[in-house]
Amino acid sequence: MLYRKNVAGWESWVRLLAGAMMIACGLLGLKGMPVGYLIVGVGVMTALTGVFGYCPACAVAGRKLRAEP
Repeated sequence: MLYRKNVAGWESWVRLLAGAMMIACGLLGLKGMPVGYLIVGVGVMTALTGVFGYCPACAVAGRKLRAEP
């Protein structure tokens, strides 16, 4: 594995849901507008951080998951 997960399980689900909502808003709410496509792109990246459990911005900030007892 080339990366270490830095997003908790519950946060992964929240990121997936938020990403799906951003994609829907960009495609349906702002149809054909450049800002809509920007929101779709951000939504895809948010959803991918939820799928893989790794966030590059969190890694840069030094965030790590707590060890499970």
